[in-house]
Amino acid sequence: MRDPDQTLDRAIQTLREPVEIGEAFDRRVMAEVAGGSAPRRPGPIGRAGRWLIQPHVVRVSPLVALAAAAALVVALLRPWERGVEPGAAATQATARSVASAAVPTRFMLVAPGASKVTLVGDFNDWSVDSTPLVNGVSGGLWTVTVPLPPGRYRYAFLVDGRTWRPDPGAPPALDDDFGRPNSVLTIGGS
Repeated sequence: MRDPDQTLDRAIQTLREPVEIGEAFDRRVMAEVAGGSAPRRPGPIGRAGRWLIQPHVVRVSPLVALAAAAALVVALLRPWERGVEPGAAATQATARSVASAAVPTRFMLVAPGASKVTLVGDFNDWSVDSTPLVNGVSGGLWTVTVPLPPGRYRYAFLVDGRTWRPDPGAPPALDDDFGRPNSVLTIGGS
């Protein structure tokens, strides 16, 4: 039986001996190095892309922030100067919301036994599919948040695709065109 220490010493000695590498191997390695297998520096587009995805700290003085806020207010008020009035048709409401003058408005309805609730109103052309509510609580509280620009809106809830319900937390609309009870909501102004 051999001594483990002698075997280990012999393995170490063998590994310390130089290894002859043939000229063919040397040529292949040099060809790979010359062929550009080394990492390349990214071009200007790659550097710009890397810069865009990295986080940066931006410091703004209060005066610059105030000037930017004032410019934003002026930009948001421009649609009113062009004659777009609150309470206009749904297409104008959509155009105003695109102009970022919209106010996030939360609609809620308690309907414990419902399987589906949608919000219908003049802001979505009374579409029964475009604004579904989400049942977030086991007690049947259905909610949705809709960005609405300032104006007056008529709306109601459609429960399970067949029951039309006004919002119990909002005043009734006096001018319901279809003989169904609607609610009214005014955002901004009087």
